[in-house]
Amino acid sequence: MPIIDAHTHTAFTGDTEPTTGRPRTMDQYFKEWREAGIVGAVAHTSATGENFYDLEKRDVIYCGGVGEAVELKRIENGLKSRQYRCVKIYLGYGHRYAYDRQYEPIYALAEKYDVPVVFHTGDTYSKTAKLKFADPLTIDEVAVDHPKINFVIAHCGNPWIESAAEVAYKNPNVYLECSAMLTGDMDQLPQEKVETYVVRPIAWVFGYIEDPKKLMFGSDWPLVSMKPYVEAYKRAIPREHWKAVFHDNAMRVFKLSPRN
Repeated sequence: MPIIDAHTHTAFTGDTEPTTGRPRTMDQYFKEWREAGIVGAVAHTSATGENFYDLEKRDVIYCGGVGEAVELKRIENGLKSRQYRCVKIYLGYGHRYAYDRQYEPIYALAEKYDVPVVFHTGDTYSKTAKLKFADPLTIDEVAVDHPKINFVIAHCGNPWIESAAEVAYKNPNVYLECSAMLTGDMDQLPQEKVETYVVRPIAWVFGYIEDPKKLMFGSDWPLVSMKPYVEAYKRAIPREHWKAVFHDNAMRVFKLSPRN
């Protein structure tokens, strides 16, 4: 089954990712693609635009990152050139809510160029981030005020998965991906822990939203190893909905080109 990974990072630093023990290299990235059946991915630049590689011919598109500084010119140039095919707002890392007026020009660009906006939500990877800004419930206001834009809640707002699911259930322009519900290699973690913190929460979210078109697969590589995360994700989703969740939904939301 071909899979689109709707949440990856390409910080190919060459060192070892401490949570997985895997090398952060391009070779490792595409090796894990092959092992997991990945055929395309959405990658996120850093909040200031680093870690972009021209990988469109390998079916990788990029979201331009927005953090504390709203670099409007960089984002618009990236969208205009199609270097960026979406925008990623790092809530929590940037100390403002999703509905802050400083993000309004970003939403105007997303509508102008007809691209989705992805939000980091939930737990953060930084001690200087502030969690109150990463609560997925705040995205409800943005979704209501900008009905022409599609929004994606990354990480399903974990641990606030109920709020994230409700925002997606209520708003027709909000989608979810459950990347990095745990970090590390799922094969190396106790399986009861994987069931408790990955499989059962994703299954609950999928059941609550009552729409198989609303949820996408995402890993958050390199914070997880791709194939074991795919296998855990599959256990949460009824087999008849795998094609939608693992492929079709991301193709539609991110307007990816069909493979020949």
